[in-house]
Amino acid sequence: MVEKSEIVVVGLNHKTAPVEVRERLAFSSEDTPEVLETMRQDQCVDEIMLFSTCNRVEFLLATKDIPEAVEAVKDFLADFKKTPRQVFEDALYVYDGDEAVLHIFRVASSLDSMMIGEPQILGQIKEAYQQASDHGTCAVVLNRLMHRSFSVAKRVRTETGIGDHAVSISYAAVELGRKIFGELEGKAVLLIGAGEMAELAVENLVTNRAQPIFVANRTFERGLEIAERFRGTAIRFEEVPDYLNVVDIVISSTGASHYILMREDFKGVMRARKNRPLFLIDIAVPRDIDPEINRISNVYVYDIDDLKSAIQENMEERQKEALRGERIVDEAVVQFRRWFQSLDVVPTIVALREKTEEIRQAELKKTFASLTSASEQDRAAIERLTAALVKKILHDPTLFLKQIGGYKDKNSLYVDITRRLFNLDERNNCE
Repeated sequence: MVEKSEIVVVGLNHKTAPVEVRERLAFSSEDTPEVLETMRQDQCVDEIMLFSTCNRVEFLLATKDIPEAVEAVKDFLADFKKTPRQVFEDALYVYDGDEAVLHIFRVASSLDSMMIGEPQILGQIKEAYQQASDHGTCAVVLNRLMHRSFSVAKRVRTETGIGDHAVSISYAAVELGRKIFGELEGKAVLLIGAGEMAELAVENLVTNRAQPIFVANRTFERGLEIAERFRGTAIRFEEVPDYLNVVDIVISSTGASHYILMREDFKGVMRARKNRPLFLIDIAVPRDIDPEINRISNVYVYDIDDLKSAIQENMEERQKEALRGERIVDEAVVQFRRWFQSLDVVPTIVALREKTEEIRQAELKKTFASLTSASEQDRAAIERLTAALVKKILHDPTLFLKQIGGYKDKNSLYVDITRRLFNLDERNNCE
């Protein structure tokens, strides 16, 4: 009887390994073909896929010898990365069977991410799967597992609110902007200073069609550089007060040791704006914007702590939604297990069909040898008749085996009985 491959995951992530270990073991997309080609040569590896991001490095395998496959992965990592096993071995986790399936479904659904609900992970997994498919290292088991993981991730994303709440400073700024303005399209943005978080916020506003973009920096050349990136306009730092009449959103992130926007700067501004809302985002520490400005009607000032507070609330909401996602994943693991266990009966069904076909062909040969006067039409009719008989006789046993295939306790018992009953392991000469 053909032995079935088992599913196993060997890897490490942000929970088990510090960044200095993760970066030593990380693989680029250029490395992947060599990794797959090398690992597939190992006799214990039937199917393999590599998944490597800044937060995790994982090998997903189908193997008939889990301990040997795990050792092969460890040896490969040590050799390929020229890193002693003791550097990473304690950080590795190994999952097999249902645990491996559960892990893959959770990763694809972003339930295992550093930032729960982040949308990038599924695209990264699809890319890794595509590379494995292109190199022919995925077959029946991993193909089914990966396609199932994509559908599970889609269900989690659409049936829960796991991705509905902003959990980064830049996305929180966009979400707050929507609450104030409704639509961000056509809202003018002024970026004061520079900084990664501030530029990310502008980037997300641009993605939401906010325009035009103005950039003010102490160094005009630097401001010009940032403005060109966003297809915006660089202005002199001294011009900032004049643009408060023009823009709708101000993002400030300078290194100043004092407020650069004071309440006095807003005298007459709201009258000139005809009381249109003005949204000020202060990402600087120390703060750039005088909090007293928040007292002005229709002016909304949020500093870094306000944004972090909003993010914390959103994280708590995502955690609640993640519980619903976990239920979807658990259900999918059970369904996948039934399919996977049904693979045990496939060789038996195939063997049963092959044996009956051998018997049919042998008996047809004998019959046609004695019916020398039979026409071609008669022979074809007999051929169809015997084929139909065999198909109908095997229909119920085949259906029965498929139905019990998803139940492990019944599976091996009935497969063994079938193989004994039809003597499938010792083929007789049918001549």
